[in-house]
Amino acid sequence: MLQCSLLGEVAVHLFTIGNLDLRNERREWSDLAHAMGVDERRLRLIRQVHGAAVAVVRRGSAHAWNPPEADVIVSDDPAAAIAVRVADCAPILIADRRVAVVGAVHAGWRGTLRRAAQAGVAALQKEFGSDPKHLVAAIGPCLGPCCGEVGEEVLTAFRDAGHSPDDLNRWFRPGSSGRSFLDLWTANRDQLLNAGVPGDQVFTAELCTQSHTPLLHSYRVAKEKAGRMVGVIRPRVAR
Repeated sequence: MLQCSLLGEVAVHLFTIGNLDLRNERREWSDLAHAMGVDERRLRLIRQVHGAAVAVVRRGSAHAWNPPEADVIVSDDPAAAIAVRVADCAPILIADRRVAVVGAVHAGWRGTLRRAAQAGVAALQKEFGSDPKHLVAAIGPCLGPCCGEVGEEVLTAFRDAGHSPDDLNRWFRPGSSGRSFLDLWTANRDQLLNAGVPGDQVFTAELCTQSHTPLLHSYRVAKEKAGRMVGVIRPRVAR
């Protein structure tokens, strides 16, 4: 597993790597829950649809959980661990240094287009009163700028969604045959900064999933046979 040291001072968290498949193997999910210090029934997953909708987990809520369609999940429950699954998309974990609340974001190119990272910060503000300047965020392994080749329609979609020319110049670099390379690392970092998270509290693993198989799972490499990595987080018990 991978951890961010400064995020670890605020919340219990980890990013899994390629030694776990995390698709259907129940024992692996049980091991993950154990590593997070929660009952397996308190792992909170979402049905990811490449958007920016938000699911909320509240302290004291019922144990039963029917995963909603969402790509952002926030929580104030230290007895539950919230998670997002990825295999090239960016997993983003967020925690508040002042309030025991956390968030997890799934941001592929479509989620980044829809500003999922900013939706995560906004949800922590709305649901739990977080101040962005007290948030710490870690962007885990995902497709890197070295391998993030996309079609011209992706750049056009970002432009049509209102992202500024300056942002597009930072996030895309020209490739061959009219294609571009998208930098998910920079795009999501910029979106967290634009949401008010201080730059010295945003950390990026800078590990490309396509470049580091089989250490990391990559859908671009393995297609339907690709396993999944998980970014998972829970609040520490408030002191």
